[in-house]
Amino acid sequence: MRFLALDHPDRAAWPAALEIYHEAFPDPKGRKPDRVIERMFGEGQGLLFALAEESGGVSAFAFAGVLPEANVLLIDYIAVRASERRRGLGGKLMEEIEEEARRRKLDGLLIEVEAEETPDNLARIRFWLSCGFELTEYVHAYTWVPEPYRAMILSFDPAKPLPADGKKLFKHISKFHSRAYRGYTDKG
Repeated sequence: MRFLALDHPDRAAWPAALEIYHEAFPDPKGRKPDRVIERMFGEGQGLLFALAEESGGVSAFAFAGVLPEANVLLIDYIAVRASERRRGLGGKLMEEIEEEARRRKLDGLLIEVEAEETPDNLARIRFWLSCGFELTEYVHAYTWVPEPYRAMILSFDPAKPLPADGKKLFKHISKFHSRAYRGYTDKG
């Protein structure tokens, strides 16, 4: 498999990533609309990371964006094709994303995870912990989604750790989401 790091949707990886995105997040209310993600690329805010097969298919993807004021990479969505799960591809993709973020001279990685202690949410948190992330304490409640979230961080330099203040981190995350949805309406 080869790792792709794209700042624009291409003809091969983009449709395959969208297919996995819709499979992993089947409820349209639980994901960003495709047009919002496409516009993020057009505005230079979006990144697509993927593990591509030699045949051209995609087995795993992540949509992400750089938060320049925090100098971190925010992973917005990540998923592995259902038929390819439990083979270590999520961990492999995260290793590649971490290397790419380091090449970009970023200070670390940031994600937001559902804070409710359901079996699925706890399994996701365990995955992120296994990738080296740390869970912050602050629980953030968005006004536009019902579930609360917590931030998780992965600092690259122990001498220059990312802030563990979840409230501060969610200011950066919220700015990212607000920028993504700026000017968006259901009608296009």
